[in-house]
Amino acid sequence: MAMAFCAPPHANLRNLGCISPTLKTATTHGCSIFRGGRVPAALRVASSDVASSGVVRLPEFEEGQLERPSWTGETPLSRLVGALIAFKPLYSILKLGARQVLISTAEKTNIPWREMTRELLESEVYKELDSIQNPSIVYPDYYLNPFHAYDEGNLSWLAAAEAEAATMSMVRRAIPEASSLDEANEIVRGNWLQTIEQHHHKYSGNSTIRDILDVGCSVGVSTRFLADKFPSAKVTGLDLSPYFLAVAQFKGKNGAARDKPIRWIHANGEDTGLPSQSFDIVSISYVIHECPSRATINLVREASRLLRPGGTIAITDNSPKSKILQNLSPVLFTLMKSTEPFLDEYYLLDLEESMREAGFTNVQTLLTDPRHRTVTGTVPH
Repeated sequence: MAMAFCAPPHANLRNLGCISPTLKTATTHGCSIFRGGRVPAALRVASSDVASSGVVRLPEFEEGQLERPSWTGETPLSRLVGALIAFKPLYSILKLGARQVLISTAEKTNIPWREMTRELLESEVYKELDSIQNPSIVYPDYYLNPFHAYDEGNLSWLAAAEAEAATMSMVRRAIPEASSLDEANEIVRGNWLQTIEQHHHKYSGNSTIRDILDVGCSVGVSTRFLADKFPSAKVTGLDLSPYFLAVAQFKGKNGAARDKPIRWIHANGEDTGLPSQSFDIVSISYVIHECPSRATINLVREASRLLRPGGTIAITDNSPKSKILQNLSPVLFTLMKSTEPFLDEYYLLDLEESMREAGFTNVQTLLTDPRHRTVTGTVPH
C-alpha cells in the first residue's frame, strides 16, 4: 500500500478520459464508489474512445523527461537526502512531519482519517486476529524495518487502522482535480482494472478468469475492487501483516454479502505455499516500492509459478517516468524517502526485465494515472 506524497499535477479531468461505462461499481469504506451505480458525467467514455472491437482506449498521461526522478538512485541529490535521513535526530523530526502531512492532506480532501481510525480501533476487529494469523510465519528482515512513519512497520494495529484512509488519500492526491474520491477512484482504480482486463483478453488465449490472487492486499481495498470487477472469479487476498488481514476480514464480515466471499491468507508473497498454476491473474498493487529489489524479484518469480498458462501478472506502483514524481519539491521527496526505506532500490530496478527473466512474455507498461504505472505480462501457453 502506498503512503506517498505528490505535488498537484497540471492536468484537466476532461483530458483524462476514463474506463468502460460497464465497469462494476466498487466499494470504498463500506459503500459503492458510485452511488446508484451512476458514472459521473465528466468521466463517461466518449464514443470516439471505444474501438470497434469494444476495447476502451485508455488515456495518455504526461511523462517526465528523465528515466527516473533525480532524487532517487545514486545521484548527488539522492545521496544528500540519504545522509539527512541517516541523521537520527533529524529522521525523527522528518518521520513526525511526514505523518502530519499525510493526515492533514487527507482531511483537507474530506477523508476523515482520524475518525475512521478511531472507529476501527474501538471496534471488535481484534477478535479476528487469532483466526487469520499464521503462527509459523517467519518475517523477512526487511519487513521488520520501520516505515510509513510506524516504528513497527505494518505489524501494528495503528498501521492497519489507518491503511484505508491512507489509500483513499493516495488516490485523491493522484487526481487532485477530481471533484470527489469517487471520480478519482474511477481513474486510478478504473484504468488499472481496465488494463488488467484488456491485457488478459488480448494475450491469454481466451482463458476464463476463474481465480485471482491479490498479493500484498493490505486491508483488502484493492482486493474488493478486483472482486467487484470480476464477480465470477474466486478472489484471494494475501498479506504478510496479520493486523491488515484482520481488518480486511472484519470489513468483509460487516459489509455486503458476496456470492463468492473473498478468502484471506496470512503468508509471504515471495513463497506463498499455494499450489502451482492455480490462478489466472496475480495482482500486486502499491507493494514493491516498499520492498528491496531481491524481494521484488522473488515476488515476480512466485507469481510466475502460481499462474496458469496464459495467466496475467499485473503490478501497479509509482511510475519512475511520472512527471509529477519527477517534479516533487525537495520538502516532499525528503519526507517521502524518510518513510520509504527501499525507494532507491525500487527506482533502480528494471522491473520489466525482471519479469522477462522470470519467464513472462508480452510485458507492457502503461501510465494508468499521472503518478502510477501498471506493468502487465503473460505466462506462456
